[in-house]
Formats: sequence, C-alpha cells, structure tokens
Amino acid sequence: MIEGAPLPAVTEESAPFWEACARGELRIQACSNCGLLRFPPRPMCPRCQSIDAEWKLMSGRGRIWSFVVPHPPLLPAFMPLAPYNVVVVELEEDPAIRLVGNLLPSAEGAINEVDPATIRIGEPTQVVFQPAGEDIVLPRWVRAPASTVPPER
Repeated sequence: MIEGAPLPAVTEESAPFWEACARGELRIQACSNCGLLRFPPRPMCPRCQSIDAEWKLMSGRGRIWSFVVPHPPLLPAFMPLAPYNVVVVELEEDPAIRLVGNLLPSAEGAINEVDPATIRIGEPTQVVFQPAGEDIVLPRWVRAPASTVPPER
C-alpha cells in the first residue's frame, strides 16, 4: 500500500470489477447480447447498444503493450518510489482490452523493484492483486513464462 496515493473512484458501473479484484479475480464487463468485452465498464455496449451486461472471468494472462517510467515532479506519495514503472497490459482474451498497472517482481513486491531497463514490449505477464486501501485491491502484474501466452497476432 502506498500511503497517500489517490485511489480509483468506485461507481455503479465499476463496482463489480473492484469487488472481483478484492476476491483475487480479474473480471471484465461483457455485453450479454453480442459478447463484446469492454473496459472501462460502462452502461451500454458500444457495438449493439444493449444495456445488458455480465462479468466474465479472465485468465489474468496478458502481454506488455506499453510502459513509462514517471520522473519528478510527481505526486508526493510517489516521490520516494521514483523511478518506478507503469505498464499497459493487453489481455490474452482480447488484446483490445488494456489495463494500466505496475510490473512487480512478485505478488508482494513494490512498484519500484523492477528495473525499468529490463521491461520489454510484448513480455508475457500474469495478474496479481495488492491491497491499496481499505476498500480497494489493485490489479498489478508479474512476469509470466513465455509459454503461457499465445504468440502475437
């Protein structure tokens, strides 16, 4: 937990996502009509305009799509952690679904423990979950063996 870090707002649409994270599950909203996965969650499907949705369990496997290394000036809570990484991970189930987080050395690791110079685009990842506050558990990422993610399309 990073003391003083801003936490995401939990809305009616996003609450099921955060509840699943608290259980150690990565669930993504899907249209009940056409099956389109969508993130961030929203009330209507952008493809068919249906308002019926369900929450699909994902494998948690993905690939690094992009990353940055923030540098000062930073929010005060993050100053002592710099340099650290922020990764964008595309999910195995649908590469158009991308989540932002941090690459950690282990499920218990800190956001500044992976040398940013070692991060590679396309690197396979696996989701892990870390408490970030009283009511929020964040999805973060660890390196996964290459054999767990199918080749790029």
